[in-house]
Amino acid sequence: MALPIAPIAGLALRYGAVALAGYALSRRIERGRTDQRAEDALDDVPEGLTAHRAADREQFNAAGRFRRIVRLGIDGPGFEVEAVALGRLRFRRV
Repeated sequence: MALPIAPIAGLALRYGAVALAGYALSRRIERGRTDQRAEDALDDVPEGLTAHRAADREQFNAAGRFRRIVRLGIDGPGFEVEAVALGRLRFRRV
């Protein structure tokens, strides 16, 4: 009895296309570096949401921090989840 190749070939072609797209994307992304000034700024953000308008009234700044500890079970292992975001919206007349 012959093995049906058509369904297998379609599946292999689909996975091959996804793998090729992932490889091409990984080659285009530059390797980043850690900027210590940015890390320090993110560490200084207080928990919660803050927003203010700058003195020149052209700039609006916002910052937010969410930090929680999640435990698996009562005495189980835990891990910390932390999300920090900084934002700036600037309006200028040109």
